Amino acid sequence: MTSSVTAETRSGRVRGTVEQGVARFLGLPYAAPLDGAGWLLPAASPAPWAGERDASAFGPTVPKPGYQGPVAEILTAEPDFPGPECLNLNVWAPEGADALPVFVWIHGGAFRNGSGRSGYYDGAAFARDGVVCVTINYRLGALGFLDTGDEHTNLGLRDQIMALEWVRDNIAAFGGDPARVTVAGESAGGMSVGSLLGSPRAQGLFAQAVLQSGAGHHAITRETAQQVTRALAERLGVEPTRAGFAAVDPAALVDATTALDAEIQANPDPTAWGELSRNVMIFEPVIDGDVLPQLPIDAIRAGSGAGVRVLVGANADEARFFIVPGGLIDLLPEAALAPTAAKYGLPDPAAAVAAYRAAEPAASPGDLFCRIMADWFFGIPAVRIAEARAEAPAATFFYRFDEPSTALGGRLGACHAVELAFAFDNLHAEGVTNLTGPAPAQAVADETHGAWVRFTRGEDPGWAPYLPARTVRVFGGEGGTVVDPAPELRALWDGVR
Repeated sequence: MTSSVTAETRSGRVRGTVEQGVARFLGLPYAAPLDGAGWLLPAASPAPWAGERDASAFGPTVPKPGYQGPVAEILTAEPDFPGPECLNLNVWAPEGADALPVFVWIHGGAFRNGSGRSGYYDGAAFARDGVVCVTINYRLGALGFLDTGDEHTNLGLRDQIMALEWVRDNIAAFGGDPARVTVAGESAGGMSVGSLLGSPRAQGLFAQAVLQSGAGHHAITRETAQQVTRALAERLGVEPTRAGFAAVDPAALVDATTALDAEIQANPDPTAWGELSRNVMIFEPVIDGDVLPQLPIDAIRAGSGAGVRVLVGANADEARFFIVPGGLIDLLPEAALAPTAAKYGLPDPAAAVAAYRAAEPAASPGDLFCRIMADWFFGIPAVRIAEARAEAPAATFFYRFDEPSTALGGRLGACHAVELAFAFDNLHAEGVTNLTGPAPAQAVADETHGAWVRFTRGEDPGWAPYLPARTVRVFGGEGGTVVDPAPELRALWDGVR
């Protein structure tokens, strides 16, 4: 049975619903609607309203292209409901909650896709377990990360910071404690959390952070960002200025970005595209000297976010997500491995390939390609976050997710994003089994979600901090904890990544 419930925000009263003891407030605006030139400018505060605002249904999503190519087969639950009031968030809380810890989720999607209203991120299980859960939307693609050379950089990160400020100012009305906020994210969301750890503008807005398959290495220089801007402007036939892009319909801007992204992927020339030739994302946070003064990992090494307690990790088979669908994994020859190692900066590519081969003698060339790519993109950056915080007063915990998907004949393994439904305890959400395969293990969800809840509460998550022994908690697979897994492979990346 569903009933209604109200809460008073700084903008006005909102009316949500209660079902099975969980209060839901959906589509709450943390910023004003976007229109015209405003799509490409920092967001303004929402205008107050009179009476009660209905918060029983999700709000609009930001403009985005949707997933392309073979991965679209397994990421089918991508809601698309465009509208100007897309900078909104959703709150799940135990009915009658008071001063509970808060879990704020930043979705992934390569900084171009994703939504806080995805069924993957339904926060009811967190609320059931005594945590107020918040999911947010933020501007993506060119709308969020276009750099025209002016001061309005990193609009997507600014949106995230604005949402965290909304949480600080309003979450008590929903039973949350603004002093006990954990900001969390996966993939581009995890990279966003890394950026927030390194951003002076985000300091004090959260006490804890969870970084899933994303860390502190993915940000680009303004030079690279502005090269993308010029190429996009040329494709659209406009000046590479904010005014020039403001004259373009947001949907047309998304389409042009998709075409440019395909061009870059087809010819990832480092002389033309700089970091994008390896990062494979056309838009990322920009090192702007303001929101993001330096590469996040460098800021973290210098002590930014040292007082924030951190949970960081990655999945065992991240890269299989990208090359198993469509069959690319079966087409990669042995001859591709040394150039791949060289592309990622390993100084002796042949020796590096030999080390990966020694670790997995029976692996195919495609399997080893996945290992090298995943270490550069996800695994080693996660390790570097933990190492960078060796002297931090707040603890850093490390995990690895090993539970394999059974989708696509089991060939995905414990791939990118497969942990999401387990961490949220949402194994029955729409579209989940396209990625996990049928009948995903509830016991693994109980363990993973339980650890996330304990961490969010500020408790011991159930294992020791990463340093000094390099302790890693493994979820799924054989489970348990391991100490310093694959040190010989980790050593290959010293001074490289």
